Amino acid sequence: MSLLVVGLSHRSAPVSVLERAALTEDARAKLLQDTLAAEPASEAVALSTCNRIELYADVDKFHAGVAELSTLLAQHSGVGLDELTPYLYVHYEDRAVHHLLSVACGLDSMVVGEGQILGQIKDALAVGQELHTAGRLLNDLFQQALRVGKRAHSETGIDRAGQSLVTFGLAQLAPATGALEGRRAVVVGAGSMSSLAAATLARAGVARLTIANRTPERAVRLAAQLTEQGTQAQAVSMTRLAAALADADIVVSCTGSTGLVLTADDLRAAGRPLAVLDLAMPRDVDPAAHDLDGVALADIESLAAASAAAPMAADVDAVQAIVAEEVAAFGAAQRAARITPTVVALRAMAADVVAGELSRLDGRLPDLDDKQRAEITQTVRRVVDKLLHAPTVRVKQLAGEPGGAGYADALRELFDLDPQAVAAVSRAETPRPPARVPNRIEGGNE
Repeated sequence: MSLLVVGLSHRSAPVSVLERAALTEDARAKLLQDTLAAEPASEAVALSTCNRIELYADVDKFHAGVAELSTLLAQHSGVGLDELTPYLYVHYEDRAVHHLLSVACGLDSMVVGEGQILGQIKDALAVGQELHTAGRLLNDLFQQALRVGKRAHSETGIDRAGQSLVTFGLAQLAPATGALEGRRAVVVGAGSMSSLAAATLARAGVARLTIANRTPERAVRLAAQLTEQGTQAQAVSMTRLAAALADADIVVSCTGSTGLVLTADDLRAAGRPLAVLDLAMPRDVDPAAHDLDGVALADIESLAAASAAAPMAADVDAVQAIVAEEVAAFGAAQRAARITPTVVALRAMAADVVAGELSRLDGRLPDLDDKQRAEITQTVRRVVDKLLHAPTVRVKQLAGEPGGAGYADALRELFDLDPQAVAAVSRAETPRPPARVPNRIEGGNE
């Protein structure tokens, strides 16, 4: 089996296509289940953010895998395959590992170096674990990605340029908002991105925050947290959103809605100048609001156009070096792991041979006392262990090197191992998906 990723992102597709291809939570779950039902795939994890939709899978056939994953992405995103295909990219084996680790470090984000993608990778893995679509390979890969992302942020200066999309978006609105201190803000939504927006606005010193959400309990909880931290905050229902807009200076919207949450008429009816930041995918705010007098709108499309500022080249180089090192380490570990079932099967066969010979010896020398029998047993086992130790240790080392996959085949051929015995070990060593990753991030955008 081999690692394959098929996807599209802000680097390969226009925002209009990403917006249409965005996956709902239910669509993502169905995509994973259908991927496992497809013949080429044995594992699957979907990474879905406002800037990317990627399907990772462990497949047994490259071309069939690409065709199947592309078709499934088209089916579940609602964008026709012919239209979607020009925007898809494909990464295989080490290139797929390199891609995910780069994503985890923020190198492939709209705002290079941002750290929110780590929460989304954690969420993607949690969903795969919850649905039992993430097996050994993808669990190992995504856990490694989380570790590498944290390492990049702790060992390099990538954070200096790695603003969150919220901070970046508010910076683009600065000419319209001026200083945020003393302003009145409305946050629409109460998921992870909305919570980050509210926290960012609170730190900037806004005078009052209003949280509007379809699920009142989440809005109340977020408002209570902000109040405890010293910010005047209140929660309102979506039916009172119009009244909140009429008393606001800044609006940040990021919901999971599949339709518009704020129309141009809604913003016009507010009757006051508004700075509006739309971080949702699909978009929450009617793009016609760009043409409204008194309304400054920044959305994913305009942020993508404004995100050309690059972080310090030295920091990017340092992160890329970390990624290259970790890709090599992951590949070596996976190649070494693939030979383990063969080594285990070899040692099991040797143990069976020893047991058979000792049983035959008991039949030929029935008068051996317990001490003699124990000494002979220990000696035979020690001889076999010593004979197998060097070749099994060395073959694991060799298997970890590029091109080392053939050593497992050589070992099976040299010792005439039963392929079914090796396969049985592999099945026995494949764990059930581990417990769901804690602190799953609800919603959110890269």
